[in-house]
Amino acid sequence: MQTYVVGGAVRDELLGFSVKDKDFVVVGSTPEAMIAAGFRPVGKDFPVFLHPKTHDEYALARTERKTAKGYKGFVVHASPDVTLEEDLARRDLTINAIAKDDDGHLIDPFNGLADLQSKTLRHVSEAFAEDPVRILRAARFAARFTEFTVAPETIKLMREMVDAGEVDALVSERVWQELAKGLTEAKPSRMFAVLRECGALQKILPELNRLWGVPQPAQHHPEVDTGIHVMMVIDYAASQHFSLPIRFAALMHDLGKGSTSVDMLPKHIGHEERSFNLVKDVCKRLKVPNDCKELAQIVAKFHGKLHQSLQMKPSTLLSFLIELDAIRQPARFKDFLKACEADSRGRASLENCPTPAADLMSRVLAAASSVDAGAIAREFSEPEKIKVAVFEARLNAVKLLF
Repeated sequence: MQTYVVGGAVRDELLGFSVKDKDFVVVGSTPEAMIAAGFRPVGKDFPVFLHPKTHDEYALARTERKTAKGYKGFVVHASPDVTLEEDLARRDLTINAIAKDDDGHLIDPFNGLADLQSKTLRHVSEAFAEDPVRILRAARFAARFTEFTVAPETIKLMREMVDAGEVDALVSERVWQELAKGLTEAKPSRMFAVLRECGALQKILPELNRLWGVPQPAQHHPEVDTGIHVMMVIDYAASQHFSLPIRFAALMHDLGKGSTSVDMLPKHIGHEERSFNLVKDVCKRLKVPNDCKELAQIVAKFHGKLHQSLQMKPSTLLSFLIELDAIRQPARFKDFLKACEADSRGRASLENCPTPAADLMSRVLAAASSVDAGAIAREFSEPEKIKVAVFEARLNAVKLLF
């Protein structure tokens, strides 16, 4: 039995990054031998075991044979006669197909080291085309390793996979999983650039894909193109290390501009409501978690209204705050303001513009929240009178800001 460190741990060590988790491949063993040695089996689809002390994952060397469309259409073969090179050959990218033995020697049958040095994301073999998730993974790695480019022949293969309908077989949960990971990388726009280039974005997020080429008023959006704007917005959110819900809301906020009638362009009157409805559709289709879904919906619906708050009177400001449920959910409201900040600063030459509307609404929330609603409620017995009295008290607190 021989063990090798493989995959991301070897890649990241060679790139000088900290290594958090190590994955091992075991050559020349059987499930029975692993269990006898104290390893605990955890793999459902293929033989994976946890080390009895370190709890690192050890997988038996295996090969895979494509039997149906999609990322689950495989038959796995794991036995003592599967070689390390055969195991590495089934991996996605050459930079992930490097192994290291116990003595620290590198095994690199597919020239992953050369691709690390040239900063190239390249598929290991034509077997890449058997798993559509690899399209998403390659795009995600482009977002993580911002100086790397996807090899032209890999883009070509990915395009052929899209044309063959492989992407259509992806289940929504896996699409969301990879998109979410990509959004949390250093430069998420690069993931969407790769997905657009190979045609996959049109398949998995057509609502987003159609934003490119849609113009906006140049006086408000010097970058003009809506697709470019949205990419600038998510990259700004990433640069500020905003959470995944904020980044997803930033990605979704302008979907409605893709359905603006041509005779209205470059204006987008009412796009917020259209964006809200499209976000609901996307979240339902991809089974987006509630925290991401709820924030994306309120950002889509209300980001335009926020920019109007500087012209609102105190009573309207308070009503807007209540409409956003900001008093009951202040943390979500802060995330809403951060997404709107990304929207404002995700514009050409306006990356450091002030955000007076967000600053004002933060002060309005603080003033409204300073009112002891419980104390007021104890003074009245009728719910409607309590509601009116609390609103009046909060309004008086807001008025003190002006």
